[in-house]
Amino acid sequence: MIQLARDKKFKTLEEQIQILKEKNLIIDDESKAKEILLRENYFFLSGYRHLFMNSTHEKSFITGTTFRELYALFTFDRCFRNILFKNLLIIENQLKSIISYQLSKKYGYKEKDYLNIRNFTTDKTKTRRVKDIIDKMKRQIRINGTHHEATMHYMSHYGYIPLWVLVKVLSFGIVCELYTILKDEDKLEVSSMFKTPTNYLEIFLPILSNYRNLCAHEDILYEHRTEKVIMDTEYHEKMGILKMDSEYIYGKNDMFSVIIILKYLLREEEFRTMMKEVEYEIELLDGKVNSIPIEKILDRMGFPKNYLDIIDL
Repeated sequence: MIQLARDKKFKTLEEQIQILKEKNLIIDDESKAKEILLRENYFFLSGYRHLFMNSTHEKSFITGTTFRELYALFTFDRCFRNILFKNLLIIENQLKSIISYQLSKKYGYKEKDYLNIRNFTTDKTKTRRVKDIIDKMKRQIRINGTHHEATMHYMSHYGYIPLWVLVKVLSFGIVCELYTILKDEDKLEVSSMFKTPTNYLEIFLPILSNYRNLCAHEDILYEHRTEKVIMDTEYHEKMGILKMDSEYIYGKNDMFSVIIILKYLLREEEFRTMMKEVEYEIELLDGKVNSIPIEKILDRMGFPKNYLDIIDL
């Protein structure tokens, strides 16, 4: 018989403050802390406590840890999330544009043409996936044909929705799935625009889709790990990332793996700008946190100490 945990009862702001103080957190401005807790949510904010705790078993903060530091990590993650999100949107828009161009050019611009099952891989292990993804796209045509301004315009004036319009209402996840069912020659056309091997892009896209969803839903980002890992790349080697049991300790399924992916997919000036923004936020955080070293936060992110070296590689 499953034993359920006791109910989590509502706590007032005063009670929330008291809980944090009992866990050894220093709160030097209780009125400001209450304002932050009300605005940001105790549950969301406390999700950033782990790096500041003595251990996973001892539920108390490291001596000297302040509420300001906890909030600084929270706001850092928000800023970092915004930086990543806007760059993921660049990749998303480019992927949608390139795929829609390639399929429309080769197979036609009406849905009966570009959604023909013969346009996609003949790999028998992907037969069901091909059908499922085509069905998802047709469902979006039905839903958005009368609800989205762009699709409504084409449907009412021309009686069809071209792919370059349809991709506007497709999720990044669906478009990433769409790439996996393309014929090899079409995958090559798409990946060549990103100057990335087709097998790399097929690994990169679902990882980016996962992080994009985290960003969109404002989940904790900086310490997130994915089930999927990226391959060993030239950047792992050139940066001298350490190995443990023959595996690189950073840049495989952590935040730095996303940085490596974006190094491949963003244009050079876009990537440089992004990394300078990341550097600024890390330095800002370093100036606000004293109870733990910034290296501990970088390690949790999967960032090597020389993370900026990747800019010029």
